[in-house]
Amino acid sequence: MLDKAELALDLTRSWLPKQHADGLARGVCRLFQAMDYAPMVEVPLASGRRVDVLAVSRRGIFAIAEIKSSLEDYRSDAKWREYLDYCDRFYFAVGVDFPLDTLPEDVGVILADRFGAERIREAPHSPMTSGYRRKQAVRFGRIAASRLRHLYEAEG
Repeated sequence: MLDKAELALDLTRSWLPKQHADGLARGVCRLFQAMDYAPMVEVPLASGRRVDVLAVSRRGIFAIAEIKSSLEDYRSDAKWREYLDYCDRFYFAVGVDFPLDTLPEDVGVILADRFGAERIREAPHSPMTSGYRRKQAVRFGRIAASRLRHLYEAEG
């Protein structure tokens, strides 16, 4: 059994976006890059939970986008509040047909498709603790480096 630290670097688990949300993840990543954030998809947190998109800015500000492909997907997910400790800004990313009035008012909203995305509502800035931020930055770098190594090894 892997512990939480090892789980983050376990490349036997798929880190590619889930099929139903991959188009939205692509659009969200394009938006984050335009906002000068470096995004990564399907990122395991220290808690063992996995977020759809985690992005970090040049200043070390972390943003999470939780993708909801349908109203049923949103209503069946109670775990998203657990993600708030792991970011400075939290967004729901949804498709054009999603009923926006069902989303909470205290989070950001991104409208996305496979070609791009637009911030409909900015996420409130709620700073992470410095301890979480440092640990998150190290995890982010290690996960990204492990994924790059995995891709490099796959080419060889």
